Amino acid sequence: MSLRAFALLAALLAVPASIAGAASAGSIKVQVVDERGVPVRDAVIELDSPSARNTRITFPWRMAMAQKDEAFVPGTLVVARGSTVAFPNLDRVRHSIYSFSKPARFEIDLYGRDQSRTHTFPVSGSVALGCNIHDKMRGYIRVVDTPFAGKTDANGYVTLSGVPAGTARLTVWHPRIRTPSGEVVKQVNGATDQKISVRLR
Repeated sequence: MSLRAFALLAALLAVPASIAGAASAGSIKVQVVDERGVPVRDAVIELDSPSARNTRITFPWRMAMAQKDEAFVPGTLVVARGSTVAFPNLDRVRHSIYSFSKPARFEIDLYGRDQSRTHTFPVSGSVALGCNIHDKMRGYIRVVDTPFAGKTDANGYVTLSGVPAGTARLTVWHPRIRTPSGEVVKQVNGATDQKISVRLR
């Protein structure tokens, strides 16, 4: 076999291997704790992988945040950029919704029990919600550009599935993280489990 033919054969054999490597996927488990080692609940984890930027983003939970017992439920909701979120009122009292956050400045006027309103979120980032009638009500919507996102449970854990191999950027967001953006960012290598400590306000 000539040197040229050998080089061509080697190149052809290398193509399937590289494709398989790009397509391989796994899971990554992330735990978020505070500076004392206490698990942080409802921290949003996002994994930004260059090989998955054109992937359609879908999540298994509903794109809805209810008002119940004078609280936003869930208190933190993760949605894909461009999603329309429903805000059903399950209380006996009327509520309004407002946000002064840069990614979504809007206001929904008062509406009553068993009524619902919607709002679309075309810009990624963090959106803090309030109610003009009930000052104690606080809710958060994290608008993401990646299919690999979720929020931590009571033990500070979240598992992201289908994560492609290779280097990726991992972002942790929580409204109480002691940074200007509420974020902590680090580079990770593929499906490698992580334990991240954050400073809270």
